[in-house]
Amino acid sequence: MGIVGNLSPEQLHSFNSQGFLVMESFASPEEIGAMRKRMDELLQDFDPSTTASIFSTKNQQLKLTSEYFYESAEKISFFFEEKAFDDDGNLKQSKELSINKVGHALHEIDPVFKEISCSQKVSSLLFSLGYKRPVIIQSMYIFKQPGIGGEVTPHQDNSFLYTEPKSCTGLWLALEDATIVNGCLWAIPESQKNGLVRRFIRGEDGVYFDQPSPSYDQKDFVPIEVKAGSLVVIHGDLIHQSFENQSPKSRHAYSLHVVDTDGCKWAEDNWIKRKVEPEPLYAS
Repeated sequence: MGIVGNLSPEQLHSFNSQGFLVMESFASPEEIGAMRKRMDELLQDFDPSTTASIFSTKNQQLKLTSEYFYESAEKISFFFEEKAFDDDGNLKQSKELSINKVGHALHEIDPVFKEISCSQKVSSLLFSLGYKRPVIIQSMYIFKQPGIGGEVTPHQDNSFLYTEPKSCTGLWLALEDATIVNGCLWAIPESQKNGLVRRFIRGEDGVYFDQPSPSYDQKDFVPIEVKAGSLVVIHGDLIHQSFENQSPKSRHAYSLHVVDTDGCKWAEDNWIKRKVEPEPLYAS
C-alpha cells in the first residue's frame, strides 16, 4: 500500500498561495525531548579544540570555503556562532551556548534524528506536496543561542540545493517556542511566485553567489511565531530570514531540506558534491 498524503485541500491551497504552511503539534513532546536529549549528548562528546569553524550567512565567501564545511555534507559537524569567541580566539562561554548549528547528515547518521526525519508523517507530507521520490539532502539542528544567536539574511532554499526543475522544500521544526523576541522566522508571503533570484555555487576557488542579493523592504516580511512542536513547511523559492536572538532564551529548531529525484536533475555545481541516490523516503 502506498503512502497517502496527509495535507488537506485547504492546507495545500494555503501553501501554494503563501509559500509556507504552519502545521501545529507536528512533533510530540516525547519526540522533541528525544532530539534535545540526543543533541545534548552529541555536544558533550564534541571537543571544540578540534575545529573553530564559524557559520555566517553574511560572509559565506570567506567562512564556508573550508574542507570542514564541505565534508559536513556526510558527517555530523559543529559550527560556532560568530560572536562566540573573544579577541584571542577563546570561547566566551560554554560550548553548549556557543554553537550555531550542527549538520548536515544528522538524518542519515544518528538514529534519533533519522527516526523523525524518515517517519511516515514526513513522508506523507512530502507526497501531499507532489513528491514522487523525495530524498533528504541535508539536516541541521539550529540553536539560535541566547544573546549571540546570529542573523540569517534573506534567502531562498533553492539557491543552495538546486535541481532542474527546482524541487527543494524546507521543513523547519520548532523544538522551542519561536517568537519575535528570540528570533523566529520571517517570510515574504507569495514571494515564491517571483521565482529564483540567485544561486549559491561551488567553484574551483570556493563557494559564491552568482548574483548579488536584492534589496528587500522589511515591511514586506511577516513573522512566523510558532509553538514548540510546530512544523513550518517552506517553498524552495520563498524569501525568508531570521534576526539575531538578543533575548535570554534560546530558539532550538531542527531543519530538513528535501528534493525530488524523479525527473529532477541534481546540479553538479551545488555545494554538496555527493551523488544523490534516488532512494525514496518510506515510513519507518
